[in-house]
Amino acid sequence: MGVGRGRLDGGRKVAALVAVGGLITAGAVVAAGQAAAALPGEAPAATAARAQPLVAGTPCSITAKSCVDLDSQRAWLIKDGKIMRGPVKIASGGNGEETPVGHSLRVYRKEKDHLSQESRLPNGQPAPMPWSVFFEDGGIAFHSGSPSRSSGGCIHLEPVDAEAWFNYLQIGDQVQVVKAAEELAARKQSAAAAPSSAAKAAPTTTTTPPPPPADDSDGDD
Repeated sequence: MGVGRGRLDGGRKVAALVAVGGLITAGAVVAAGQAAAALPGEAPAATAARAQPLVAGTPCSITAKSCVDLDSQRAWLIKDGKIMRGPVKIASGGNGEETPVGHSLRVYRKEKDHLSQESRLPNGQPAPMPWSVFFEDGGIAFHSGSPSRSSGGCIHLEPVDAEAWFNYLQIGDQVQVVKAAEELAARKQSAAAAPSSAAKAAPTTTTTPPPPPADDSDGDD
């Protein structure tokens, strides 16, 4: 059934976030033959994600294991930089409880038969959230729910898809939640700004003249 956001005890992550190997966070970066520059006010995680190539057919980078596009309400599973499953239909948060955008979200808990302490059934019992995979503070998770009805911040998946997400994603895996139109526009803007940024970031070099030749006239034979 379609339910909203589940809350974790204490509201804190129970596993440390895992750093993304090889991410570049400098003001100007190069990936897939193109340069990319940090945009004003942009989070380092977004800059780092845009330093990586996109997974073909998605608006997410190859570092992600799952991609969510809030614009099209679709999601994918990704393996080795290629689509493993998807796109599948999803429903994200609405009515003031939108699913947060993030470029370096991490799976930190999985619970097959999770019961929400925030969302309740008409009889007052905790609402079931089968196949829950939590990836953001506040109990934001992928779970089985109606893709035709907005959630309280979670990502609703059809039961068969929710099970696939649960079985594939592991603790520490990266999840990216983006708005495709904004993401692609930012990539174009970043690439356009890169040449000037790279020039400013390039270190200056000075040339030291070679020493004068040694005078051997006073040397002993």
